[in-house]
Amino acid sequence: MTDNGRHIGTVGVIGVGTMGAGLAEVLARSGLNVIAVEVDQPSLARAHAFLEESTRNAVTKGKLTEPARDALLSRITGTLDLSRVAAADLVIEAVPENIDLKRALFAELDGIVRPEAILATSSSALSVTDLAMSTAAPHRVMGMHFFNPVPVQELVEVVGTVVTPPALISDITTLACRLGKHPIVVGDTAGFIANALLMGYLNHAVTMYENKYATREDIDAAMQLGCGYPLGPLALADLVGLDTCRAVLEEMYAQGGDRRHAPAPLWAQMISAGRLGRKSGHGFYRYDRPGFGVVVPEDIAPSPSLDTTGHTRPIHRVAVIGSGIMAVGIAEIFARAGHATTLVARTPDTADRALSRLTASLDRALAKGKITPAHHADTLSHCTTTIDLTELHQVDLVVEAVAEDLHVKTDIFRRLDAICRPGAILATTTSSLPVVTLAAATSRPGDVIGMHFFNPATVMRLVEVVSAVTTAPEVQDTVTDLARRLGKHPVHCADRAGFIVNALLFPYLNDAVKMLAAHYASIDDIDQAMTSGCHLPMGPFALMDVVGLDVSLAIQRELHREYRDPGLRPAPLLEHMVKGGYLGRKTGHGFRSTPC
Repeated sequence: MTDNGRHIGTVGVIGVGTMGAGLAEVLARSGLNVIAVEVDQPSLARAHAFLEESTRNAVTKGKLTEPARDALLSRITGTLDLSRVAAADLVIEAVPENIDLKRALFAELDGIVRPEAILATSSSALSVTDLAMSTAAPHRVMGMHFFNPVPVQELVEVVGTVVTPPALISDITTLACRLGKHPIVVGDTAGFIANALLMGYLNHAVTMYENKYATREDIDAAMQLGCGYPLGPLALADLVGLDTCRAVLEEMYAQGGDRRHAPAPLWAQMISAGRLGRKSGHGFYRYDRPGFGVVVPEDIAPSPSLDTTGHTRPIHRVAVIGSGIMAVGIAEIFARAGHATTLVARTPDTADRALSRLTASLDRALAKGKITPAHHADTLSHCTTTIDLTELHQVDLVVEAVAEDLHVKTDIFRRLDAICRPGAILATTTSSLPVVTLAAATSRPGDVIGMHFFNPATVMRLVEVVSAVTTAPEVQDTVTDLARRLGKHPVHCADRAGFIVNALLFPYLNDAVKMLAAHYASIDDIDQAMTSGCHLPMGPFALMDVVGLDVSLAIQRELHREYRDPGLRPAPLLEHMVKGGYLGRKTGHGFRSTPC
């Protein structure tokens, strides 16, 4: 019974694949009777097996008692007879993302269910209005977009149309809360909130992989370790289903015309080969069995790894140029690993402040028991500071970590070229600027490479190893090996704006700003959709406030400059906020007001 008296006691679920079976489980767990409809007996048997195992796992993990499991399963009735849903108060379709299939289904349901019954689609992108118009009573049709796996994911996007009564939206929102979900009411626009932001990101990742820009493992590891995402984009596409992802992208492209939503050709190729992701047992990764997520090694054409050739240069003495948070963190990493480390600052005062910051960091690590007093003292003994670049003439590696200004960095590399010994490696920590431009400023372009750490450098494990076309293989191998010995996880990528992480992350953030500017959803709803629906550690606006809106804008401008894609043009709202001084936490006001 909902708050306004509408009784929902029995729910029909049409299509009991991975999504439908999870939906049936959640409904039954909340005390509702479920009529689960499939097209044939094998499909019904697979759904039954899925429910048996899923609920057994819930018992094993202490989330469900055995009697509760038995009661849950008893409330689910499987059938091949669609007319059985005549008894349902609500029918939710979870069939494949095919508009013609769904239209035909809704037209048929319209003649089966009672006049007061509600019809809902679990579509993640197709027009709810279009489906509603397939019936004689479009006012009772709406969207309930759950996220996979349904028993785990909290978010439900409740999608109304221009003819949906507010009372019906309220009824479905109340039901979603009864199911233990977090409902967000959105309009009928392709992708709604979560997929409208997510699918462009997934499509870009697939394009990266298709173009051999980086391996599947490196793309996924980069987003997991660099952004704290629970799954990398290719593993996430496997979870969602490659056919579902492609269908959503097709619909988004048809409605919006943004070429970033035009599905990469690899989607269709994978689908044609039957590689749909976890549900088929094989997508971008191979799984131990259909419907489950244990990845197994592949015997055929495994992805190349970052194993080195063994031709590496010895690295003992290191210099880090810069005195900011990133430079100090990188210097601490090298010193902790036993490298003689010189921190280069512009003035004696900034050098002293940098060393004090490094010492304070070590003090905190000591207080937390992460290092011993001996390690604390040994690390400090490996650190020196200077304001004179000429003192770097005998170092083995220089890591530049100054401001993201190409002219400043180019001048530093030009000077280092004249100072450092032959064979010394010159690395930049730039997050988006072209490494090849810095290499071209020297007479030794083969010795120049990108070594992009993530902030805070002492905590974040990821290092993007960025090779320009001029970088010598042994320099790449040396930096890769060194990153591992520092306790980091290196991923390799070519020298293109944004590398892996920023190239995937910032267009998504920019799209969120465009969505806000279009008044489609609020800051809170967009952030909630991405944290609850996609299990991201932070929503896009919370993240931009932390990163800095000026930094976000600079990176987005660099991506647009390199790729010349109109869809990558910085959102005008982002540009206006930066011009107004709203830069995020560092100024106390960004998308939200925060203390400085």
